[in-house]
Amino acid sequence: MTSDAKTHRPAPANGAPWPRCAASAAIFRAETVLLVERGSGALKGLWSLPGGHIEPGERAAAAASRELYEEARVEAELAGLLDIHEVVLRDPGSQLLAHYLITVFFGRWVAGEPVAGGDAAAARFLALDELAQYPLTEGAAALILRAWKRLGEAA
Repeated sequence: MTSDAKTHRPAPANGAPWPRCAASAAIFRAETVLLVERGSGALKGLWSLPGGHIEPGERAAAAASRELYEEARVEAELAGLLDIHEVVLRDPGSQLLAHYLITVFFGRWVAGEPVAGGDAAAARFLALDELAQYPLTEGAAALILRAWKRLGEAA
């Protein structure tokens, strides 16, 4: 890559290069799943699995658990890794806005009632049959349904 190409590569506000690593989790309590409404950024107003950046030196599963607590004040037992979900956001002119590789875990609720924290505007457990009534981030519904199936297989 030429140095000219490097100077045109967008970076987030903190200066770190794209892609960035993140972690999230599909957490179930009975037949409900924990979701948060994004309160800022390009995904503001959309509902998604709680999650966020993996801090330097932090394991992905630990980051997922930390983000669950920061965004929703919920504690959970992670049952496993579901997938690595890639999110690439571009502006109308196709300029890269963000690129995340998200490790998506799944598990069961242990304690806490959802209370929005961090950059979440709202947090709640939703019945699986209510998912279509909420504006979800791209791919969230499919990940949730796969996680629900895997959780049943893990039981």
